[in-house]
Formats: sequence, C-alpha cells, structure tokens
Amino acid sequence: MDTDRFAKYGRWAFIIGLVIAVLAGLFFQPDWAIWVLAILGVIVGFLNVTAKDTRGFLLAAIAFTISATALDTIPVIGKAFELILPFVVAFVAGAMIVVAFKELFQTARS
Repeated sequence: MDTDRFAKYGRWAFIIGLVIAVLAGLFFQPDWAIWVLAILGVIVGFLNVTAKDTRGFLLAAIAFTISATALDTIPVIGKAFELILPFVVAFVAGAMIVVAFKELFQTARS
C-alpha cells in the first residue's frame, strides 16, 4: 500500500473540507454541505491522523468544538464566525468520531 499517496489524499480532503466550510458558511449555507463535510472529516480521520497524533488531535478537536460557540461573540467578525463555524464543526466532528473509535479499539486491544 502506498501510504504517501493516501496521505496526499488526506491532505487534499482536509484543504477541500475547510474551503467548502468557509464558502458554505459565507455564501450558500446548503443543507447538503454538512453531510459532505462530515464525510470529508471521516476521510481525514482515517488518512491523516496517525496513532502518534491521536490524543493531541482529540484534545485539539474537543477544545475547538467547545470554544467555537464563543467565537461568534467577537465584535464585527463574530457574524462571519457564526455562519462558518457550524460547517467547520461538522467537518471536525467527522474526523473526531473516526479517531475516537480508533483509539477506543486500540485501548480495548491493550
């Protein structure tokens, strides 16, 4: 298996996911974007997050998800955050679920 090729796909899924989240939040707000972002997040969770990075990723994802609700209180740019963040959270949540399951199975095996 060519792991470099899969890592490249994971990087592209991450970049595409963030671009879709920003565009969907600012301009379109389609319902289908949440599903696309969650699926891209799952891909990122499988391809990008290694066993070594699992705990750091989960901690960062939890911190981001919790703090995302406070970012919309920032004056002027808060409205943009309010529109974008639900899409970014859906993207991160897709990856977080996969990585959390991988960690649970790894812990159960030990």
